[in-house]
Amino acid sequence: MQIKLLVDGGDMKPGPALSQKLGPVGISVGQIIQKVNEATKEMKGLKIPVEVDVDISTKKFEVKIFSPPVSELLKKELKIEKGSGAQKKFRVANASIEQIISVTKTKMQNLLAKDLKAAVKSVVGTCVSLGILIESKSASEVEAEIDEGKYDVEIKEERTETPPEKRKQLDEFFDKVKEEQEKIIKQEQAAKEEAEKAKEGEAGAETEAEKPVEKKKEEKK
Repeated sequence: MQIKLLVDGGDMKPGPALSQKLGPVGISVGQIIQKVNEATKEMKGLKIPVEVDVDISTKKFEVKIFSPPVSELLKKELKIEKGSGAQKKFRVANASIEQIISVTKTKMQNLLAKDLKAAVKSVVGTCVSLGILIESKSASEVEAEIDEGKYDVEIKEERTETPPEKRKQLDEFFDKVKEEQEKIIKQEQAAKEEAEKAKEGEAGAETEAEKPVEKKKEEKK
């Protein structure tokens, strides 16, 4: 029997996926959870793919731990909780190319890429869907720049440390991006509230318009 799970690193808890399958065959769910948590204790805060292979006849099991999804590694690297729900409109972080290379090297063995450059481009593709800027540009733009060879030196030298001055510039740029995004959110909220007030006003006007009709009906009676 093979069970595939996505668990919280170091903090797996009992759930129906395991209990319903293993309970009837007499295998301890607690032992599996303990083993998974021990194996993933260094990956706290990440979602970890886990595969449990169970031999029902002997009641022995083997736990296989896989590398976290690229999206989880990016969120940890950039210290963000989630990606953007509107990638083209709102950005959640501004990564350096060095950070992208660092995440790529962590995930490299699980990526179907011929070399590090192709793997980096694959990780950049995930940044597109999460709404992550790279080098103060859209991830789509950086994908094209990788093809043009703009980051060949950084990739060839496998640079994973962002220079302090660059980090400062990236953070300052993103602070401005966040300010603009907050303005948009406030504008949209104000427009929404205005629309709701207008709708309420229309509903009130309709109610007032109906009152005389009801009165006339009563008079006829």
